[in-house]
Amino acid sequence: MARRPHAAPPSKRDSGPRTNRDIRAEKVLLIDEHGEKQGVMPLMAALDAAAEAGLDLVEVSPNQEVPVCKIIDYGKLRYEEQKKKAAAKKKQKSAELKEIKMRPNIDTHDYEVKTRSMTRFFEEGDKVKVTLRFRGREMAHQHLGMELLQKVKEEFAEVAKVELEPKLEGRQMTMVMAPR
Repeated sequence: MARRPHAAPPSKRDSGPRTNRDIRAEKVLLIDEHGEKQGVMPLMAALDAAAEAGLDLVEVSPNQEVPVCKIIDYGKLRYEEQKKKAAAKKKQKSAELKEIKMRPNIDTHDYEVKTRSMTRFFEEGDKVKVTLRFRGREMAHQHLGMELLQKVKEEFAEVAKVELEPKLEGRQMTMVMAPR
């Protein structure tokens, strides 16, 4: 018994707009290469006009009653879109999670240094995880740690919001804050 050959795989078309012979409408609203509206015409006439101009017919607005097609250089259009995407990606910054470690009996100067760092992190758009580590007998005075975290929360109320409330995990208390 002979095996049947497989069906041809579907064409690997990207999800961009339909061009030239891929356009399915019978009539289209044509906009020429100069941006002037030419009116509603049969698809074949629009394809002829695009071929005469030496450019592509691109479906710009397919969901209209009569699809809008434009005569443009499709390769150039795709290149411009790629450049726009790359520029947008370059501008976007992902928020990092920075960690600030403290102790419940932190000195005032040390506390000020830590808060300056936190202010800088919030200005850069980063999230801050405040970790309070308890050692030895400090575990008996967890209320001091909670008071310190409340002080931090109040101090940064205008510039940051608490994303994760203070909670005790083993010997450390953590709180996550994000810039507003």
